[in-house]
Amino acid sequence: MNSSTWRVAVGASLLVWLGATLLLSARPKYSRPNLVDRLRPYVPGAASQPSAGGLLSAESFRDLFEPALRLAGDRMAALFGVSEPLALRLRRIHSSLDVGAFRLRQMTATLAALIASAALVAIILAPAPIALLVVVGIPLLVFLSIEQRLARQSERWQRTLSAELPVVAEQIAMLLNAGFSLGACLARIASKGQGCAAQDLRDVVNRIRQGVSEAAALREWAEVARVDGVHRLVGVLALGSEASDLGRLVSAEARQARRDLHRRTIELIERRGQQVWVPVTVATLVPGVILLAVPFLAALRLFSNS
Repeated sequence: MNSSTWRVAVGASLLVWLGATLLLSARPKYSRPNLVDRLRPYVPGAASQPSAGGLLSAESFRDLFEPALRLAGDRMAALFGVSEPLALRLRRIHSSLDVGAFRLRQMTATLAALIASAALVAIILAPAPIALLVVVGIPLLVFLSIEQRLARQSERWQRTLSAELPVVAEQIAMLLNAGFSLGACLARIASKGQGCAAQDLRDVVNRIRQGVSEAAALREWAEVARVDGVHRLVGVLALGSEASDLGRLVSAEARQARRDLHRRTIELIERRGQQVWVPVTVATLVPGVILLAVPFLAALRLFSNS
């Protein structure tokens, strides 16, 4: 056995040992529980929390590579013009994933696409330019498709929130005029509603119950939502401690939000109406140009023969 074969055998043995260690460490039968896991059943409220992995476990490797993957994903997204922070977009749509988990899934899919494209190029024996285009292009398309899907979800959430805002503002004004406090109004709408605004207000109510002031919790909502109507409504609601007729001010803001929504709807209808005429115009011009070209070519042929 020569030296190169010995090195390959040693490397394969190390990889097998590492993989077996990772697989066995995930099974409680072959791994000794640490002190935290042994004390977990005796701590109130800690039994439902996930246990931490050992030194060589899937959780430890995730904690090791997650910061690097997060940094690489953020830089790649910024390279293609994505400037909004990922944490803000995930929080806006109330995603169950954090930044690290999202980037881990995204980069895993990108790596899988890279391996699949490299295998495809090796099988078909593609030329070097085509091979480079496939190996680089397919993983980038996978990465950007996941990023674009999240961007579309975020934009859809903002549009839905903007459409629900007039109704929510009217409900807040009605409850304020009925004698409810601002906190009670937010809690009632959050508990009874089912839309995007109600989910956002549930977060606002939870922040208030955690000890944050109403104005600060509403400002956090406006910073996450990044909708002009939400900023104006929060600015009006922040006057709750200063204005005696807060219900009337919120009613005026609700009317303004409804007018803005009506104007955007009219603009959208007119824009779609204009887009309808594009294929009609093309379908009309092409036969007209053909009909005009026939006598024009005949006249040119006549003058050329004469």
